[in-house]
Amino acid sequence: MRLSRSLKRALTAGLLILAGACGTESTPPAAGSPTEPVLGLIGTIPIYWGEEAAFGDALVGKASPHWARDQLEARFALRPLDTLTAEALRDLDFLLLAQPRALAPAENVALDAWVRDGGRVLLFADPLLTGESRFAIGDRRRPQDVILLSPILARWGLRLEFDDAQPAGPSVRDAAVSIPFNLPGRFATVDGEGNCALDAGDLLARCRVGEGSVVALADAAVLDLYHPDPAAPEALAWLVEQGFGELREIAGTTAPSEKTVR
Repeated sequence: MRLSRSLKRALTAGLLILAGACGTESTPPAAGSPTEPVLGLIGTIPIYWGEEAAFGDALVGKASPHWARDQLEARFALRPLDTLTAEALRDLDFLLLAQPRALAPAENVALDAWVRDGGRVLLFADPLLTGESRFAIGDRRRPQDVILLSPILARWGLRLEFDDAQPAGPSVRDAAVSIPFNLPGRFATVDGEGNCALDAGDLLARCRVGEGSVVALADAAVLDLYHPDPAAPEALAWLVEQGFGELREIAGTTAPSEKTVR
């Protein structure tokens, strides 16, 4: 019998509770142990390695570390990924996509199947990235300036739009927390196989897809490497909770109060 990902998580949680009842909870699990949730990372924003001129820079400590790595490692065992395949996704509990490159058709299929089997995704999809990079435009090491994810977004019932007449500059939009943004996109719902609700002026989408979920933000200023907004750590923590906390009923949810601060 094949167990769904969500059922496997429930069984794992039950075993941990049973172990605690038997008095074995006194020794906390070591970082990266099987009981620590595994978060896969893929994207052109260098959360795991930082911006290094070469791979060796990361090994000798010359890369610019991303502040978000320490924050995420406090809760998860991080696993950087190069490609999205069924094998790479199989043992993941969660997946964070930070301004990913365009996905190959086979990657779209593998990702969609993983989500429908109970996987949970937190996606930062910025239509016009504003964060600084040490690499020039055209350098393959530079974070991708424009997101190209239309096929998988449409599959989940979303379309990413961008208003090129909007004013540039950092701003904050309030949901349950203040979310920093700069030249963001906005989501619209389309006919797809996801069940999506839009919040925070359509900056944020929450979708139920099969047995899994997708939380997507139409901007990536939260993950600015060199000049993070003071609100960024709290905003990231809240977004992680939205993406990887308990699944919520999407249909009929009420959007939080919205306010844009200029």
